[in-house]
Amino acid sequence: MSVSPEARDQSDSYALLNVIQGAVITQAIFVAAKLGVADVLADGPLPVQDIAQRVGSDAKATHRILRALAGHGIFAVRPDGSYENTALSEKLREDVADSMRGFGLLMGHPLLWEEFGHLITTVRTGEPNLPKLRGKGALDFFHATPEYAAVFFQAFGQLSESETGPILDAYDFSQFGTVVDVVAGRGNLLAGILQQAPGVKGVLYDSEIATVDSQAYFEAAGVADRFTITHGGYLDKLPAGGDAYLFKHIIHDFSEEDAVTALRNAREAIGPDGKLLVIEYVLPEHNENHLGHTIDLWLMLMLGAQDRTLAEYTELFAKAGFKVTRAVPTSAPISIIEAIPV
Repeated sequence: MSVSPEARDQSDSYALLNVIQGAVITQAIFVAAKLGVADVLADGPLPVQDIAQRVGSDAKATHRILRALAGHGIFAVRPDGSYENTALSEKLREDVADSMRGFGLLMGHPLLWEEFGHLITTVRTGEPNLPKLRGKGALDFFHATPEYAAVFFQAFGQLSESETGPILDAYDFSQFGTVVDVVAGRGNLLAGILQQAPGVKGVLYDSEIATVDSQAYFEAAGVADRFTITHGGYLDKLPAGGDAYLFKHIIHDFSEEDAVTALRNAREAIGPDGKLLVIEYVLPEHNENHLGHTIDLWLMLMLGAQDRTLAEYTELFAKAGFKVTRAVPTSAPISIIEAIPV
């Protein structure tokens, strides 16, 4: 049976409408995360009335939120009308590995919605709009709004931690004597590397405020005897003598000029047999769906920065004196771009 052009057009319209309505689902996820619904369902299914009583919400409204989310595989309704967690809603719990609760809270935050409401200005001008909207750059705005900053950095911290396992599974760090992790914050990836490779020493490089709890973190990981902390800024000279210089989700935060400066600092510090390891979203050459494409819009809006294809990274690295040798994919949507000094 053939389908008329009119019917196909209508089908396409509804398919597009479903994508457009994604903003509504984002807010529903935010509500469920904010209320902690997945946490109260951790021990098993509950009637809606019990869920609402435990999270402090209206039962009928809670049912409608959960019904909408269940249609997307987030929570599930049982034959008796009670709700239970699914594999997806489990990741909205606060206490599980690879939790995405933080991102659920961030994506529904009013300040973030306000910022993305100005995306069209960035597209029209080609310039980041957050500094115009807020009257200050992103970091200064975070300092001025600590509540929002906490939500933002918790979300991206959880996302970053979820990538550690895939990175360690995909790449053998035992080939190095010393790994320098550049602008690494607390240093969860470096700690994982030292746990994976007992013969490796680590240097954690970041500002004093970013590493305030790093010593305790590395002690808890059992690797404090093999790491040191060196304090410095984003574009300062780097500690010399490392066998590998690691930049994770750093280069894509920089303008082209600053990215080249940071990479040249690594080129100056690295030994002749060392390797540069840049961990980023590597955009596909064609326009298939990829998380990096949406992260790229964040970078464009907030910082005037960008994610890149492998060809674009290769060109960027060449400006700083590095040659890309390979890009190692991981089970996460990120790749490890390996380069050597030339």
